[in-house]
Amino acid sequence: RPEAGDYTIFMGLDKYENEELIKYGFPEDIWFHVDKMSSAHVYLRLHKGQTIDDISEGVLEDCAQLVKANSIQGNKVNNIDVVYTPWANLKKTASMDVGQVGFHNPKM
Repeated sequence: RPEAGDYTIFMGLDKYENEELIKYGFPEDIWFHVDKMSSAHVYLRLHKGQTIDDISEGVLEDCAQLVKANSIQGNKVNNIDVVYTPWANLKKTASMDVGQVGFHNPKM
């Protein structure tokens, strides 16, 4: 979407790539995932000074379409929910499987 401006998007194609993205994310990253299904992790890197509220509807839709298209279950159904949150809100504990995350604040 050229009208949306210049953004960098990262995507993990399997749980090992997802794990690397979890580990090496930046505070400017917004994480996207299909809710309650396995999917790619997509990270949108915001520009310095931007917040999650500055993401345009078109860029949100692009990131949502990426996680849906890269979900084995999600790409077969018409309606899915996509969750997104700042990278700093992701919570990783030693007991979690590779590529799995939780949230510090589930409402964020």
